[in-house]
Amino acid sequence: MHLLHRAGQCASDIFASEARTSGLTPRQFAVLMVIADEEGLTQTDLVERTGVDRSTLADIVARLLSRGLIQRRRAKDDARAYAIKLSPQGAKALREAQPGAAAADQKLLASLPPAKRQEFLDTLNLIVAAVRK
Repeated sequence: MHLLHRAGQCASDIFASEARTSGLTPRQFAVLMVIADEEGLTQTDLVERTGVDRSTLADIVARLLSRGLIQRRRAKDDARAYAIKLSPQGAKALREAQPGAAAADQKLLASLPPAKRQEFLDTLNLIVAAVRK
Protein backbone atom coordinates (compact mmCIF):
# COMPACT_ATOMS: atom_id res chain seq x y z
CA MET A 1 0.00 0.00 0.00
CA HIS A 2 2.71 2.43 0.99
CA LEU A 3 4.78 1.74 -2.12
CA LEU A 4 1.76 2.21 -4.38
CA HIS A 5 1.02 5.51 -2.65
CA ARG A 6 4.65 6.62 -3.03
CA ALA A 7 4.64 5.66 -6.71
CA GLY A 8 1.51 7.79 -7.12
CA GLN A 9 3.25 10.71 -5.43
CA CYS A 10 6.24 10.31 -7.75
CA ALA A 11 3.91 10.25 -10.75
CA SER A 12 2.19 13.44 -9.55
CA ASP A 13 5.53 15.16 -9.04
CA ILE A 14 6.71 14.22 -12.52
CA PHE A 15 3.41 15.35 -14.05
CA ALA A 16 3.67 18.67 -12.19
CA SER A 17 7.17 19.16 -13.57
CA GLU A 18 6.42 18.11 -17.14
CA ALA A 19 2.99 19.75 -17.50
CA ARG A 20 3.54 22.76 -15.26
CA THR A 21 2.71 25.33 -17.94
CA SER A 22 -0.80 23.87 -18.28
CA GLY A 23 -1.69 24.81 -14.71
CA LEU A 24 -3.54 21.49 -14.35
CA THR A 25 -3.10 18.94 -11.60
CA PRO A 26 -2.98 15.25 -12.53
CA ARG A 27 -6.54 14.77 -11.28
CA GLN A 28 -7.81 17.80 -13.18
CA PHE A 29 -6.12 16.46 -16.30
CA ALA A 30 -7.73 13.03 -15.77
CA VAL A 31 -11.17 14.59 -15.30
CA LEU A 32 -10.78 16.71 -18.44
CA MET A 33 -9.67 13.63 -20.40
CA VAL A 34 -12.79 11.71 -19.32
CA ILE A 35 -15.05 14.68 -20.14
CA ALA A 36 -13.40 15.01 -23.55
CA ASP A 37 -14.00 11.32 -24.23
CA GLU A 38 -17.66 11.44 -23.24
CA GLU A 39 -19.42 14.78 -23.14
CA GLY A 40 -22.48 15.17 -20.93
CA LEU A 41 -21.40 13.00 -18.01
CA THR A 42 -22.69 13.87 -14.56
CA GLN A 43 -20.44 14.29 -11.55
CA THR A 44 -21.55 10.84 -10.39
CA ASP A 45 -20.44 9.42 -13.74
CA LEU A 46 -17.09 11.20 -13.34
CA VAL A 47 -16.64 9.70 -9.86
CA GLU A 48 -17.20 6.23 -11.32
CA ARG A 49 -14.90 6.72 -14.29
CA THR A 50 -12.02 8.48 -12.55
CA GLY A 51 -12.08 6.92 -9.10
CA VAL A 52 -11.86 10.38 -7.53
CA ASP A 53 -14.03 10.58 -4.40
CA ARG A 54 -17.20 12.71 -4.50
CA SER A 55 -16.02 15.61 -2.36
CA THR A 56 -12.68 15.91 -4.17
CA LEU A 57 -14.42 15.68 -7.54
CA ALA A 58 -16.86 18.41 -6.51
CA ASP A 59 -13.87 20.62 -5.67
CA ILE A 60 -12.18 19.80 -8.99
CA VAL A 61 -15.37 20.61 -10.91
CA ALA A 62 -15.73 23.91 -9.03
CA ARG A 63 -12.13 24.86 -9.86
CA LEU A 64 -12.50 23.87 -13.52
CA LEU A 65 -15.74 25.86 -13.74
CA SER A 66 -14.15 28.93 -12.15
CA ARG A 67 -11.31 28.74 -14.68
CA GLY A 68 -13.79 28.43 -17.54
CA LEU A 69 -12.46 25.02 -18.59
CA ILE A 70 -15.80 23.21 -18.34
CA GLN A 71 -19.46 24.08 -18.68
CA ARG A 72 -22.41 22.43 -17.02
CA ARG A 73 -26.14 22.35 -17.54
CA ARG A 74 -28.96 20.41 -15.97
CA ALA A 75 -28.96 16.78 -17.11
CA LYS A 76 -31.88 15.72 -19.31
CA ASP A 77 -32.44 12.50 -17.36
CA ASP A 78 -32.17 13.97 -13.85
CA ALA A 79 -32.94 17.62 -13.13
CA ARG A 80 -30.95 17.39 -9.89
CA ALA A 81 -27.73 16.50 -11.74
CA TYR A 82 -25.51 18.51 -14.05
CA ALA A 83 -24.18 17.32 -17.40
CA ILE A 84 -20.61 18.50 -17.91
CA LYS A 85 -18.76 19.31 -21.11
CA LEU A 86 -15.48 20.92 -22.05
CA SER A 87 -15.50 24.58 -22.92
CA PRO A 88 -13.35 25.76 -25.82
CA GLN A 89 -10.80 26.94 -23.21
CA GLY A 90 -10.90 23.49 -21.60
CA ALA A 91 -10.25 21.78 -24.91
CA LYS A 92 -7.30 24.13 -25.46
CA ALA A 93 -5.92 23.52 -21.96
CA LEU A 94 -6.22 19.77 -22.46
CA ARG A 95 -4.40 19.92 -25.82
CA GLU A 96 -1.64 22.02 -24.26
CA ALA A 97 -1.25 19.64 -21.29
CA GLN A 98 -1.13 16.43 -23.33
CA PRO A 99 2.54 16.67 -24.39
CA GLY A 100 3.57 17.18 -20.75
CA ALA A 101 1.39 14.29 -19.63
CA ALA A 102 2.88 12.06 -22.32
CA ALA A 103 6.38 13.12 -21.28
CA ALA A 104 5.52 12.29 -17.66
CA ASP A 105 4.29 8.85 -18.71
CA GLN A 106 7.50 8.24 -20.65
CA LYS A 107 9.66 9.40 -17.77
CA LEU A 108 7.81 7.13 -15.33
CA LEU A 109 7.96 4.09 -17.57
CA ALA A 110 11.63 4.73 -18.40
CA SER A 111 12.52 3.54 -14.90
CA LEU A 112 11.35 0.05 -15.88
CA PRO A 113 13.09 -2.32 -18.27
CA PRO A 114 11.37 -2.05 -21.68
CA ALA A 115 10.12 -5.64 -21.50
CA LYS A 116 8.34 -4.93 -18.18
CA ARG A 117 6.54 -1.69 -19.11
CA GLN A 118 3.41 -3.19 -20.65
CA GLU A 119 3.24 -5.83 -17.91
CA PHE A 120 3.33 -3.03 -15.30
CA LEU A 121 0.47 -1.16 -17.02
CA ASP A 122 -1.53 -4.37 -17.34
CA THR A 123 -1.02 -5.09 -13.65
CA LEU A 124 -2.21 -1.61 -12.67
CA ASN A 125 -5.29 -2.12 -14.84
CA LEU A 126 -5.96 -5.46 -13.13
CA ILE A 127 -5.81 -3.81 -9.71
CA VAL A 128 -8.19 -1.04 -10.77
CA ALA A 129 -10.61 -3.47 -12.39
CA ALA A 130 -10.61 -5.77 -9.34
CA VAL A 131 -11.33 -2.89 -6.95
CA ARG A 132 -14.13 -1.48 -9.14
CA LYS A 133 -16.11 -4.75 -9.04
